[in-house]
Amino acid sequence: MSAVTRVETFILTVPRSTPYLGPLGAGERVNARGYLVRRGNGTLYPTVDRSVLVRVTTADGAIGWGETYGICAPRATCEIINDLLAPELLGREPEDVEAIWDDLYGLMRVRGCGSGFHTDAIAALDIALWDLRARAQGKPLWALLGERRHERIAGYVSGLPAATVAEKIEMARGFAADGHTAFKVHAVVSHEGIAEEMAALREALGDEAELMVDLHWKFDHAQALQLAQQLQPSKLTFIEAPLKPEDVPGLIALGKDSPIPVAAGEEWPTEYVARPRIDGGSLAFVQPEMGHTGITQFLRIARLAAARGVQVAPHATIGGGIFMAASLQASAVIEGLWRHEWQHSIFSRSLRMLDTDMAYGRQGYQLPSGDGLGATPNALFWEHAEAIS
Repeated sequence: MSAVTRVETFILTVPRSTPYLGPLGAGERVNARGYLVRRGNGTLYPTVDRSVLVRVTTADGAIGWGETYGICAPRATCEIINDLLAPELLGREPEDVEAIWDDLYGLMRVRGCGSGFHTDAIAALDIALWDLRARAQGKPLWALLGERRHERIAGYVSGLPAATVAEKIEMARGFAADGHTAFKVHAVVSHEGIAEEMAALREALGDEAELMVDLHWKFDHAQALQLAQQLQPSKLTFIEAPLKPEDVPGLIALGKDSPIPVAAGEEWPTEYVARPRIDGGSLAFVQPEMGHTGITQFLRIARLAAARGVQVAPHATIGGGIFMAASLQASAVIEGLWRHEWQHSIFSRSLRMLDTDMAYGRQGYQLPSGDGLGATPNALFWEHAEAIS
């Protein structure tokens, strides 16, 4: 396998009519830079969908694609790649991808760059290198990662982006009529009350449906425990991201105290972040996000979870479909896989920008076939992509 000779970065921007997660609530507005601050969790969200992609080329002309999170300040991620990481990647061989991850991470670890833009940037490069490595061997990516344990990846409906509980119920019933049985609600847009919304959905969908709620890091331990007790009659499969990400002791304690299983992990970029939280022994579900972890860390986190008997429910966020393909390839080989999140509006749109046979139907994902990730950008992708040097 020949060495890396070129690294290019691109920002993919796709307009959307309704803001991510749902319509604006009372007192929410779009600021001068095109971001809105969700009052429910005090977090910035863009009015468009964005991600950062990389194209890595080797001396023999082979190309690998990677993608990472990019909804906020995507040029920061591109600059980290172009200024810090790409010069150290040139001349390296994709076969050494796991060692490369460790080396690139080590460049900035003593400067406190153990998460955020720096690890996102590494994740994009990591996915591209794995793509190159699998393509060089003429194999789908999963075949390099381990024994295939799952022919099909079960999914769940993520988000009911409507303004009122009544409209969300109508949307959920539509999904149920199509055969869907698992649904997750985003509490940051539960403007009529989280417990009230979940109770209404339970009544509308019946006892057989699986219901989850994403709490978006809104609460402290006492508040989250009180809410979990209020939610107990709704018989939820899990509450997700209940506490601020920094509150490790609180998360572990809540996992032990809550009458509802606790899920966490979409913001964890590395095994270093995941380990103390998983080792706490109280989490029921771990949710690695490929856009933050890349393949190398996704697998390391999944192995930690398997060793603790924790189920893995991979997270899915805004993207162009490249890291989604990577997430499915990696999910196919891991132990303890529960379901993979299905962002219905994002996934269907992403497929239109890719050459791939990746698909979702009958409550599950079809893995892309072909070599590597099994997905590459098509002409429509390039209508929305901007090269950043």
